[in-house]
Amino acid sequence: MTKWTAQDIVDQQGRTFVVTGANSGLGAVTARALAGAGADVVLACRDVAKGEEVARPLGSRARVRKLDLADLDSVREFAAGIDSVDVLVNNAGVMAVPNRRTADGFEMQFGTNHLGHFALTGLLLDRITDRVVTMSSLMHRLGTIDLADPNYEHRSYRRWPAYGQSKLANLLFAYELDRRLAAAGSAVKSLAAHPGYASTGLQGHTDSVWDRVMGIGNLMAQSAEMGALPELYAATAADAVGGTFIGPDGPFEQRGYPKVVASNAKSRDRAVAAALWGESETLTGVTYEFES
Repeated sequence: MTKWTAQDIVDQQGRTFVVTGANSGLGAVTARALAGAGADVVLACRDVAKGEEVARPLGSRARVRKLDLADLDSVREFAAGIDSVDVLVNNAGVMAVPNRRTADGFEMQFGTNHLGHFALTGLLLDRITDRVVTMSSLMHRLGTIDLADPNYEHRSYRRWPAYGQSKLANLLFAYELDRRLAAAGSAVKSLAAHPGYASTGLQGHTDSVWDRVMGIGNLMAQSAEMGALPELYAATAADAVGGTFIGPDGPFEQRGYPKVVASNAKSRDRAVAAALWGESETLTGVTYEFES
């Protein structure tokens, strides 16, 4: 693909998108771009007030719904209020936070970034008509899926490996979902994307010295508008292929325009993906039902 930008988004009138974490950063940029292309956008936000600030200038095309991915009751309540959706963008996330637990007792990063989106996607799947886009990260390369202790109940917590595990889980999920959809003969597809190194609010919520370090690093980062391009391409481009990973085309995938990129061997391990899927269904209580 050649230098695809938000101006290349085709007319999205008549289509509905759900974007998680749309109250700030990449999610807010994505919601604005989709509404600007004519789409109806549901901003799925933990912070509803901030979501309303984003939605207000977008007019009737945007509406805000409460969604806390760190609380499965909230996920179920949100999903129950969605009638139909063409595209689900699993964008929200937390990064390198201290050792905390979700409302259901999961490690916060694995529980929010992976399990919350796994449950949300499964609960909405019978109403999704086109595709699911799940945001991962270059940091998936730091991750290893510990199926014996994914929630750090028995091992020492380390924030960056935990983040890497959650982002690797996002990729394993996106690829496995696409395989299962294809096997069921479904027309729905699943893709993954990553923003490179983009300046967003995500880097400022680690509650550690890393906030200051990454604040300095943000001076060299690309804008959130550029960082959102891979997920926008994955969510809207007619020629986007299921089971692919979209990221920036620049050096080391740090910045640039969308293209299909590679992910590491761990993310392509089908045995681990299947085992993670089973464990995710057990932990969330959400069992997927596939229809063609």
